Amino acid sequence: MNARSVIDGNLSRVEERIAGACARAGRRRGDVTFVAVTKSVSTEVAAILPQLGVTDIGENRPQALWAKAASLLPAVRRHLIGHLQRNKVTRTLPLVFLMHSVDSLRLLDAIETEAERLGRLADVLLEINVSREANKNGFATEELAAVTEGVGAMRHVRVRGLMTMAALSDDPTESRPTFAALRTLRERLHRDLGGTHTLEHLSMGMSGDFEVGIEEGATLIRVGSALFEGLKP
Repeated sequence: MNARSVIDGNLSRVEERIAGACARAGRRRGDVTFVAVTKSVSTEVAAILPQLGVTDIGENRPQALWAKAASLLPAVRRHLIGHLQRNKVTRTLPLVFLMHSVDSLRLLDAIETEAERLGRLADVLLEINVSREANKNGFATEELAAVTEGVGAMRHVRVRGLMTMAALSDDPTESRPTFAALRTLRERLHRDLGGTHTLEHLSMGMSGDFEVGIEEGATLIRVGSALFEGLKP
C-alpha cells in the first residue's frame, strides 16, 4: 500500500473520531481545525496532505518548517507548534499562519519587533504550562498578570488564544482537568486583554487525547502519529 493510501485511511479514522467528539460536545465539525503535525515525515509525504484536503500543517522545529515550506502549496497554512528561539523569529515569522507556542515575554518582544519591521500583524497563541511539569515550556499561570500588561502595550502582536500540552498518560481522560483549566484561563484573559486580542482559539489535544480536547472546547487539535501510523520508515 502506498503512502497516500495509508494516510487517506488514517485520515478517515481521525475524521470519524473528530466527528464523534463534536457530536458528544454538541459542537459543529467546522468549529475544530485539524492541524496535521509532520515532524516525523519527509517533505514528500507532507506534500500528500494538501491533495487530501488537509491544508493546516504544523511543525515542531523552525528549521523543519523552513525546509518544507518551499515544497508545500501556497494555500497551505503553516503552524509552528514547538519552541521558537528569538534568533529564529526573523526567518520564521513570514512563513507561518499561527505560532502556537509563544512561551516568554522576551519572545513576544522579539515577535513584536519583527512584525513591526514587516508592517504586519503576528498571530500567536500563548503556551501555558497548566500541568506545571518541569520539562515543559510555557507560562506559569501566576505569570499571566505580567503577560497581560506586556501584551497590552504591543501593537503588532495579536493573541488569538492559548495552547497547552497535558501530561503524558495512557488514559486520555486524565487530560480533562488540564484542558478545562486552559478554557477557564482563556475566559479570564479575554476579559483582561480585549481589543485586537481575540483569544478565540484553544490549541489542545494530540493523537491520544484530542477527543477530550474537543469536548473541553479545543478549536485546534495537533495530530501526527494517528495520521501517519503504518507508513514505512
